[in-house]
Order: sequence, then structure tokens, then C-alpha cells
Amino acid sequence: MRAAGSITDVAGVLVGHHHRIGDGWATGVTAVLPPPGTVGGVDVRGGGPGTRETDLLDPSNLVEHVDAVLLCGGSAYGLAAADGALRWLAERGRGFHVGAGDRAVVVPIVPAAVLFDLSVTGPGLVPDAGFGAAACAAATASGAGPSGLGGPQQGSAGAGAGAKAGRLKGGVGTASTVAAGYTVGALVAANPAGEVIDPATGLPWVAGDFGLATPDPVEVQAAAASPASAGPLNTTIGVVATDAALTKAQCRRLAMVAHDGLARAVRPAHTLFDGDTIFALATGRGPAAQPPVVNALCAAAADVFATAVVRGVLAATSVAGIPAYRDRYPSALPPAGASAGTNT
Repeated sequence: MRAAGSITDVAGVLVGHHHRIGDGWATGVTAVLPPPGTVGGVDVRGGGPGTRETDLLDPSNLVEHVDAVLLCGGSAYGLAAADGALRWLAERGRGFHVGAGDRAVVVPIVPAAVLFDLSVTGPGLVPDAGFGAAACAAATASGAGPSGLGGPQQGSAGAGAGAKAGRLKGGVGTASTVAAGYTVGALVAANPAGEVIDPATGLPWVAGDFGLATPDPVEVQAAAASPASAGPLNTTIGVVATDAALTKAQCRRLAMVAHDGLARAVRPAHTLFDGDTIFALATGRGPAAQPPVVNALCAAAADVFATAVVRGVLAATSVAGIPAYRDRYPSALPPAGASAGTNT
């Protein structure tokens, strides 16, 4: 199976970024807005997570539907961005409806996770509620960014603005594929403590057609000798989505298996310094998915998540002095007019 495309290939799923880069800032928020009635799940594997509303997604708990998922920079401070998303959605009548008449209220369900970029962005320069609202307002199904890739902007955007990936600049990546007749997509803010690029080769750990040539050995040697970026805390966070009809328990399984893709793409993964968290969304097209279909979707989720991690690193540009892949390994890049990080 070959992964290409974007999480927005799942019909009805929108993605929006809001970030600030420059004048000391290097952080942001990415919002994933699914269509009404989308079922959600989550799986947390990292040793230092920062999350909101993850308990609600437990299959034994009441609420099934998710109105948005926020991926945020700013560590624990960044969770404040979800307040802005909550208000933005409530103003549009989107959420869990409670009561009737003049006592009726709507409570948007906005699970969120954060990554650690406080060693990159300036002191106190962190996402707030305004970032969350702006990311939701910017959500769209298309809109290629400076990376030249289709779908949402990739690289140093949104939650990936201040991300690192081992020695290199991290960033937002996305991918999609088709399995068992359904679309499966992933969107990742790659900020791992581990490496996405094999220091011995200058190429991703994940095998695949990323449009890269074998880097010049001189570049590989110089990159391997470079010091790791400052700051021991990291975290990779992301979302997998499908248009299949899944239960909350099946969504959780989808998120669990997507972590296999993270482990393929990052070495080491799920460390005590990472808060690795993956959300799963199922928009519910067609009949209830049977076990063979769920297995196929889970396998696809791992593949697209791994691809999205690599794409996020390949599309990133240098921020705050953190070198990007294109800076360290220029000989690996495709000719002008072609795009690294794609699987086409």
C-alpha cells in the first residue's frame, strides 16, 4: 500500500493552522474539524503527556462524538487554546446539547494534546485561546502551503512551528490512503526526542518513495557529528481519521495501531521525554465496520501515520536556528520543481 494525499481526503475533515514565527515566537496550533456525528478515540503512549478530554473518549464513557481535535504547541500552557476552539464552536451551535428551552446549552467536545516547544519559543510566548479560535476559523479541506504539498500546509506550520525532530527541525505532516474501500488519513505534529532520519544514511528510517536521493557522504558525516538540539522534552501528537463507521472502542484500536507507525518512523519512540498521543476519528460512512475491515483500517493507519511523520520533517524549514532536513542534506533533495516528502 502506498500512502499519498492528506487527512482532508477523508470527506468532511477540515484542517486549520494558526502560528507565530519571529520576534521570539515559534509556536502554534493546528485544529482538525470533523463533520458532525464523528466518533472519537485516543491512545496515549508517551511518558510525559499533556492532554485534555481524553478520559471522555474512553469507550465506557458517555459522549461519543467529537467536534474538533486540537494539536498545540506551548506545552501545558498550550491547552488554553482549546478554550478558544470551544467558544468558536459553541457560537456556531456545534457540540453536545444539554437541557431545553431557556436552559438549553451546547458543550463542544474538543480533545486536545500539546507538545513541548518551550525551548524554542520565547519565555511566555505560548498559544492562548485566540490561537485555538483562529485555527478553527482557518480550517479548510485544501490550501497548499509554501511546502508545495497538497492539502493543509506542512512543515513549520501550526503546532509544528517550533517542533524539533531529534537533531532536525520537526513539523506538521499529513498523508492518506485507501483500505477496504475506505479512506484513511493522518495528520502529525512531529516533535520527537528520537530521530526520524537515520544518522548513518541521511534517509528516513521508514522505507518508501519520498523522492529523495542518497545524500552526499560528507553531508551525512557532518550531520551525524552535529550536536542534538537543546531541550530534553518533546512529544509527537497527531490524528488518524477514516470515513468508515467505527465504534469508540474501534476508534481507540485505530489510534493504538497508529502508534506502530510512529514507532517505525522514530527511533526511539514513546520515551519518558515524549507525551506521544494519537487521536482517532471515524466519520461514519456506510455500514458498521466488521473485524476484517477494522484490521485493514488499522494497518493503513500505521502506514499513513509513519509517512506523515516523515513528511513533516522533510517539509520543515529552519526556525530559531534549528536546521531543517533541506539544510543538512541538500544533495538528497529532488530537482527544482519536484517536492520531497511526497509519495506520488
